[in-house]
Amino acid sequence: MSTMLRGLTTVSFYATDLESAKKWYSEFLNMEPYFNVPGYVEFRIGDYQNELGIIASKYAPKGATENIGGAIIYWHVDNLQSTLDRLLSLGASIYQPILDRSGGKGEFVTASVVDPFGNILGIMTNKHYLEILVKKSND
Repeated sequence: MSTMLRGLTTVSFYATDLESAKKWYSEFLNMEPYFNVPGYVEFRIGDYQNELGIIASKYAPKGATENIGGAIIYWHVDNLQSTLDRLLSLGASIYQPILDRSGGKGEFVTASVVDPFGNILGIMTNKHYLEILVKKSND
């Protein structure tokens, strides 16, 4: 049986000042984008080299909102508090504070920020993600 959604490939954020967004994310991620063309930069990050693309706002789809909103993509992090602290120190603002979504078990804990360009960046510690990572490394 085939799976309809095979995995996260690219998350796209928009920024009116692409150069500032590129610098901000380069500093946060401690890396330069691997792909860089006029109007678009892309970083490969994480265990599966998922792509985070930053696109100049002038290329946003018709009807895209300038307001904060939409889906929140959560990226697994090893230390939620220190990652949140780093994001805040770089000028992000709290969208949602740290929340334990596993009924106090600490298995799925999230937080999210609004980056200086108006995008919501979700971070989380996720027991399931770590289990899958271990399973993949043992295969």
